[in-house]
Amino acid sequence: MTNKFTHLLIIPSLFIAFASFAENTAPPADQVSIRADKQLAQLKDNIGIFEKNVEIIHGNRRIKADRLEVHEREDLGDNKQLLVATGSPAYFEEKQTDGTVMSASADEVRYDVAKRYLTLIGDAQITQAGQKINAKSITYDMDQQLISAEKGASSNDRVHTILVPVNSNKTKSKGQP
Repeated sequence: MTNKFTHLLIIPSLFIAFASFAENTAPPADQVSIRADKQLAQLKDNIGIFEKNVEIIHGNRRIKADRLEVHEREDLGDNKQLLVATGSPAYFEEKQTDGTVMSASADEVRYDVAKRYLTLIGDAQITQAGQKINAKSITYDMDQQLISAEKGASSNDRVHTILVPVNSNKTKSKGQP
């Protein structure tokens, strides 16, 4: 009985630990809010599962998905969480320190909490500061600000990037028509 009780405490600890990581530049959030139509727990494997109409809000981050799995394992580092959101599509967004919003969507969105590493698989799209990238898969190292995008192996679709001028008004104010 004590072992089962200990396992029941693991799932809430997943979310407390998720709340404990805050970006150095962002104010720490007081809570993690998770809403879903259904919640399950695989206690033996330390996995929390949320299904149908899932929304998680933590500080300046938000995930929306059809299904969200929260994995906790020792091999995942200090924070030990891997969030796997799936949907049609699943969404991840984070407000940046400059006030802009980085948003991402894909059939599967994986977020390694400790490494701040985002992996988007299947109809992946990421938008930040007006720039947009579409590809079969995208990886984003948020700390290093490094994005890698690839087309599908059997796809004719290529990676598509849309670049938006920083500020076209500045160019015109320098005497150009």
